[in-house]
Amino acid sequence: MRGGSRLLATLATAALLAGTAGCGSDSSNESDKDPGEQFSSVADQSTCLADATAAATPWPDGFPGDWPFPAKSTAYNVEDRGTDGIIVTAVTGSAFKDVLEFMNKDVADAGYEVESGETEAHDAEAEWTGNGYRGRWAIRESAQCPGETVIQVLSTH
Repeated sequence: MRGGSRLLATLATAALLAGTAGCGSDSSNESDKDPGEQFSSVADQSTCLADATAAATPWPDGFPGDWPFPAKSTAYNVEDRGTDGIIVTAVTGSAFKDVLEFMNKDVADAGYEVESGETEAHDAEAEWTGNGYRGRWAIRESAQCPGETVIQVLSTH
């Protein structure tokens, strides 16, 4: 856990150093340039794990086929936005803090390193790069499904 706390502190520091332009609405021109800025607002985040039906695989070209999701996860929505990237939305029965640790450790161990990000009490997001891909991930506690967490991954290959 202590290593996880240090990682969270490092992630928070990186977010502060990177500034808030990527996460706020201070610069509409900047968010217009980055199609990933508001990706998490478009997908259904109200599906509970018990109701989630797995999306067809393999993923479309441009999304890493080896992207790791936590155990007890179902990827239920895949949206191909062409040149703007591919968004995969999943729900997991794991608690937010456990998913955050997974995203910062297991996903990084799979070769997808966090470049910058921010963590709040009930949600977190990060820019990532690795294995020939880049993108953004976001996790949020589910408001509709206690104890579950929604995961969204954007790949802009």
